[in-house]
Amino acid sequence: MRRLILAIGTFCAFWPSVYAQRGNLPSAEFNANTRFEQLGTALPTPNSTRSASGAPGKEYWQQRADYDIKVELDDANQRIIGSETVTYFNHSPDDLPYLWIQLDQNLFKKDAIGATTQLGGVNPQGMSAAQLTKLAGGNAKEYGYNILSVKDAKGNPLHTVTNHTMMRVDLPTPLKPNQSVSFSVEWNYNITEYYGRSGYEFFKDGNYNYFIAHWFPRMAVYDDVNGWQHKQFLGQGEFTVPFGNYKVAITAPNDHIVGATGECQNYSQVLSKTQMDRLNKAKKNFKEPTLIVTQDEAVAAEKNKATGKKTWVFKADNVRDFAFTSSRKFIWDAMMTNVQGKDILCMSYFSKEGNPLWEKYSTQVVAHTLKSYSARTIPYPYPVAISCHATPGGGMEYPMISFNGGRPESDGTYSESVKYGMIGVIIHEVGHNFFPMIVNSDERQWSWMDEGLNTFCQYLAEQEWDRNYPSRRGEPQYIVDYMKSAPNTQVPIMASSDNIMQFGPNAYAKPATALNILRETVMGRELFDYAFQEYARRWAFKHPTPADFFRTMEDASGVDLDWFWKGWFYGVEPVDQDLAEVEWFAIDAMDPAIAKAAQKAVDEKKRQTMAVERNKKDIKQTVVEANPAMNDFYNSYDRYAVTEADKKKYAEYLATLTEDERKLLQSGKNFYTLNLKNKGGVPMPVILQAKYEDGTTEVFRFPAEIWRMNDVSIKKIIPTDKKVTQWTLDPFQEIADIDTENNSYPRQAAQPTRFQMFKQRQGGQQPQNPMQQQRQGGSGAVGGRN
Repeated sequence: MRRLILAIGTFCAFWPSVYAQRGNLPSAEFNANTRFEQLGTALPTPNSTRSASGAPGKEYWQQRADYDIKVELDDANQRIIGSETVTYFNHSPDDLPYLWIQLDQNLFKKDAIGATTQLGGVNPQGMSAAQLTKLAGGNAKEYGYNILSVKDAKGNPLHTVTNHTMMRVDLPTPLKPNQSVSFSVEWNYNITEYYGRSGYEFFKDGNYNYFIAHWFPRMAVYDDVNGWQHKQFLGQGEFTVPFGNYKVAITAPNDHIVGATGECQNYSQVLSKTQMDRLNKAKKNFKEPTLIVTQDEAVAAEKNKATGKKTWVFKADNVRDFAFTSSRKFIWDAMMTNVQGKDILCMSYFSKEGNPLWEKYSTQVVAHTLKSYSARTIPYPYPVAISCHATPGGGMEYPMISFNGGRPESDGTYSESVKYGMIGVIIHEVGHNFFPMIVNSDERQWSWMDEGLNTFCQYLAEQEWDRNYPSRRGEPQYIVDYMKSAPNTQVPIMASSDNIMQFGPNAYAKPATALNILRETVMGRELFDYAFQEYARRWAFKHPTPADFFRTMEDASGVDLDWFWKGWFYGVEPVDQDLAEVEWFAIDAMDPAIAKAAQKAVDEKKRQTMAVERNKKDIKQTVVEANPAMNDFYNSYDRYAVTEADKKKYAEYLATLTEDERKLLQSGKNFYTLNLKNKGGVPMPVILQAKYEDGTTEVFRFPAEIWRMNDVSIKKIIPTDKKVTQWTLDPFQEIADIDTENNSYPRQAAQPTRFQMFKQRQGGQQPQNPMQQQRQGGSGAVGGRN
């Protein structure tokens, strides 16, 4: 740091120059005014349905669709056979001459848009037979809906037009406002292998686990923003569904255990007396799960397939969708939890391949998730929450039920990453009950509104689950690599779901990180938590848009965040603050004793040269040392001595100062001018840590508005009582700065990049996880599978 001395007169004239610097007129070199202007026309104009505050307007409306469904799961042929009666309520002010139905299973037709627009190439290193069969279009089964009939309430056929994953149903007469219409649909389709959202998993023992979703023709959303939301289902953009009441009768093999959205209405008919007794016991247990179907019983069922069928009846009110799971392999456990005065039945369905992890953790994680999310949004309103073990990885969510990965090794051991990955995915998918199952955003258009908000809440719930939980997303430092990636490989968070590149970082991690930064650094926890909860309260069981979220967060907190939405949600610029230079200023006390001592130290340091050191040895005797007659006045004169004249002049100077000026002069204040550069583009708060000579530290925080007059380069003066030895930008990794090498002044030495010397691995054998290593060493055993 360069040190300059300021006389008291110079100091008094110094402050106006600070304000002059801040008031520089914008130039072509920076764009501060645009960055800190309001979003304005980028957001839709408020109206009577959606207010400027972000709350639903006084004339807000939304449609409703009720379903009465009968479905059979054909286990022998992996097929769904169904019929439904749909009652659609028109609460809009518009006449509707037709209705749009979603046929999401048509994603799997050979000529579907999602299939024909997939890209890729042949892997020259080799491909599996299944991959080649898919490329060749040689699947034996045909997938997608077979719509057998669409009829009105009197049984008359209705004219329909199918456009890939959407079907238009033409009504004989337009559906008027505040009227309803009922119609029926019959259909069937072949179930696909589980692809991350729905399907079956086949096991070598000859059994199937079914996870059935987007399985029935569903009403599309008609709202005040888009009219009909009938964007095609291409696979990446998820679902947009209206709320309604469901009654669903599911016919499955006699030995299957079925779980579904809602409450089962006929457990007494489909469960044995032993199972009923266990279920009733579970409903009284708030501490640990009770096994309703044990592992031994599930193993026996999968080995000895029963014949016949049974029908399970479920009822769910005010939900936006319905999904179910079915298998004879299922272990089933349950426990109660109380969330803000409401008892909720938490359950898990899993095959032995999930143990011992699932029996130990799944249902407990479900209960924890409901409590954590409810504390930050609204109390969980439904009577049931379910976690199902679906394939080794990934997860998918539906109202009251979720399909989750996380599978141990065949010997029952597992790595730490598998354990925490499973807990994390259960939290995430169960958490989706809040976003978007309750706060019902348009997933087909805005993935971040459910995935990003949910990932943020997931991060908080993970930290509440276990101290030092290794969360993958949420903390700013974990998004740095993505924000450093090439701009042409990124799209703004505010991109349409099907157009997103790097989907995980964009739709999950970046918005979750942005919310964490708002909570911890920009707004503070108290303001953020209240505003976030207000958004959930306002839009529970409604259809919010991004503007409703942005406006509510500002309205409920009193914090202007338009600059933040622009930088983080509408752009792809990174954060990179540079502490380019620090100048150190101290007031010249004009005390001759101090000034002359300081000058002596400077002069002596100048004389500490290599030549001087060598001359002490090489010059045996100088001329003056050899001949004292060469001495005069200056050979004994002490230029650093304080004279009476010096003291008198200093006293006269002090007499001219006011009391406040004398205190300031004698305070020993240091003034540091920090030259800061915004190299990344996104303006963010400036957090600076000063490390003092005595080893103590102090943190200075300045809001993002510090950049509002110049978003490229600014200077900031920080006065301190103690001398600073080191300045550090963003010391707690709060702003996702992509380059920390320029965050210190004086610069810190770079850390070396480590590399390994290694020999080629032999055999390609997978390394053992720590539990296997411990078992091999003979210190403990882990339960395997039967």
